[in-house]
Amino acid sequence: MRRDLRTRLKGRIPEDLLRLVPRAFDIVGSREKAVAILELPDELRGYEKLIAEALMEAHKNVRSVLAKASERYGVYRVRDLRLIAGEEDTEVIHKEAGCLFKLDPRRVYFSPREATERGRIAEMVRPGESVLVMFSGVGPLPLVIAKRRPGVHVVAVEINPDAHNYCVENIALNRLEDQIRAILGDVREVCPRLGERFDRVLMPLPKGAASYLDVAIPCLRDGGVLHFYHWAHERDLFSEAEDLIRAAAEKLDRRAEILNRVRVLPYGPRIWKVRVDARIERG
Repeated sequence: MRRDLRTRLKGRIPEDLLRLVPRAFDIVGSREKAVAILELPDELRGYEKLIAEALMEAHKNVRSVLAKASERYGVYRVRDLRLIAGEEDTEVIHKEAGCLFKLDPRRVYFSPREATERGRIAEMVRPGESVLVMFSGVGPLPLVIAKRRPGVHVVAVEINPDAHNYCVENIALNRLEDQIRAILGDVREVCPRLGERFDRVLMPLPKGAASYLDVAIPCLRDGGVLHFYHWAHERDLFSEAEDLIRAAAEKLDRRAEILNRVRVLPYGPRIWKVRVDARIERG
């Protein structure tokens, strides 16, 4: 993918700028219609249309090319994306693990790079479990879990109305209405009112999830499993996350047994998104 794109651009942009062409980019969608999302340094600003056109030449299904224009911000965890080539309509249907996800990356957060992680989580879920997914977005985790584990009951809570609406649509699109319940709202307000204890709680929000541990832990049945995501420097990937879980559990008169530690994805230079799994029991 990288070599082909740079080959196509050879002679079209200055040689010294070819090395700045992104080494990786995301493609969200299907063979029929997809959107590409890339990060361009300022030095390439004058050549972004050429880069986008070369990308679309290499990937015939890409109808729109978006450039990242900000970091993720706000409670909805979205970033600004500029359209630099192609169609204005950037809503697509993404296919993964036998599931269909309808979404617009300009309105919601979605990462195709986390497909492997979603599969890993689904493999851990046992038949008949009840699962709470906090910060559930358009529903990729609930959908993959429910698709791979028939009979599992999943509750998905999301604060972004656009993401929630897509989640509801995706549940119907995948015919999983009998397994997934989607709720719009702030997890801090919604989860304590559920009146339900879960076998498993997922917190797929690496920035800020720690401030919701006091909400997540009480939602677990005794012996239930917490999946906590965090950002960490590679010099010590897991210590901080483990300390946060243990401290939050202790405040709630619970005990945390660390079960698993996983590097999920690199986020930036020497920074990783990690997951720590812990069994939570009464102290």
